[in-house]
Amino acid sequence: MPASLVISAPASGVGKTTLTLALARAWRKRGLNVQCFKSGPDYIDPAFHAAATERASVNVDSWAMDRSTIAHLVSRGGDADVVLAEGSMGLFDGVAARGVSGTGATADIAEMLGWPVVLVIDPSGQAQTAAAIAGGLRDYRAGVRLAGVVLNRVASPRHEDLVRRALNEAGIKVFGALPRHAEISLPKRHLGLVQAEEQAEIGKLIDEAARFVAEHVDLDAVLHSAGQWSPQTVANGLNVRPPGQRIALARDAAFSFVYPHMLEAWRAAGAEIVPFSPLADEAPDASANVCWLPGGYPELHAGKIAANARFRSGLRAFAETRPVHGECGGYMVLGAGLTDADGISHEMAGLLGLETSFAKRRMHLGYRLAELAAPMPGHQPGARLRGHEFHYSTILAQPDTPLAVVHDATGAVIAETGSRRGHATGTFFHLIAEDR
Repeated sequence: MPASLVISAPASGVGKTTLTLALARAWRKRGLNVQCFKSGPDYIDPAFHAAATERASVNVDSWAMDRSTIAHLVSRGGDADVVLAEGSMGLFDGVAARGVSGTGATADIAEMLGWPVVLVIDPSGQAQTAAAIAGGLRDYRAGVRLAGVVLNRVASPRHEDLVRRALNEAGIKVFGALPRHAEISLPKRHLGLVQAEEQAEIGKLIDEAARFVAEHVDLDAVLHSAGQWSPQTVANGLNVRPPGQRIALARDAAFSFVYPHMLEAWRAAGAEIVPFSPLADEAPDASANVCWLPGGYPELHAGKIAANARFRSGLRAFAETRPVHGECGGYMVLGAGLTDADGISHEMAGLLGLETSFAKRRMHLGYRLAELAAPMPGHQPGARLRGHEFHYSTILAQPDTPLAVVHDATGAVIAETGSRRGHATGTFFHLIAEDR
């Protein structure tokens, strides 16, 4: 049975991803097969996990997914030696209203699967108080078991000693302490980490993180603290229908935010995915029967997208007879225009009337529940779709017929309804699952 652990923290930005990647690579170097998962809706981290383990990672999400879906997804770890689930935000952070099987908190996954938690604690600006925080997290929810703590960014040996003593007195195991080390800092941009596929040196960075962590953390003690987990046999898998039999999928640095479990579900249902690159001025494959533009960073490439006439004309021709759907950045590219950070407006595909601006930035973040008023590829009117929205662009105009009534996690109706016109549809949320 695989050894299983959840890597979490009191808050975001503490070092969960770095520790997860380092542990995964260090155990991989020891000859162990490591399977990673991402708790929550972050669509960037799974690619880093795959780079560290050479196994595909997927998201598990208690707000958007039911228990059988989560069980189905994590069952891929049944043949691994070690299973690591990287949390999001703080251990108990989720939304106020319960979703399908929880609030989206990492603690939901830890309790549901019985996986112990390793906390990453950054004691910068404090000492013994770190033990109070760890103790509070340990005792907050009875069904969540704390395995121990890894300290990150300790300032000095004296600082480490103060924190270790306090944690030991609280009965909390310390697996190791990491001093500050700039060489393993992962670069970031406005939507999170710079994507793994954009970093040529990502392998070397993960190797250095693994070396550094192995030097300062007792890897054997961490492994011995893990739970022994046996995957469930699940009758029902993902409730996901592919948008078509042959799917032209935009895939490059501007169009990369698509959940791995969605692509796997499409393929498992018999669909064929044909990637193309709008940044390379490629049009969707003429033999495809649907085109899907995922989110990404079109705002960073707006000028190039606007100049790529073959892509835009090919997309327009495709949409004359077949459905085209865009998510978030893909939705923005289906629109009439996109204003970049410098205030320069660029003409987009014009399949929808949507106009957006990255110059007028305002964060839009959170879970979304959409009730479709009209069909979109793979889903019929009345379907309840669960997804996640995260972007900084402002809507200047959204003149087309709304695609759905969209609620946030509290049930409030929001303005980002999506649009439809002809064969084109688009949403600002990234689809995670459809309610059964």
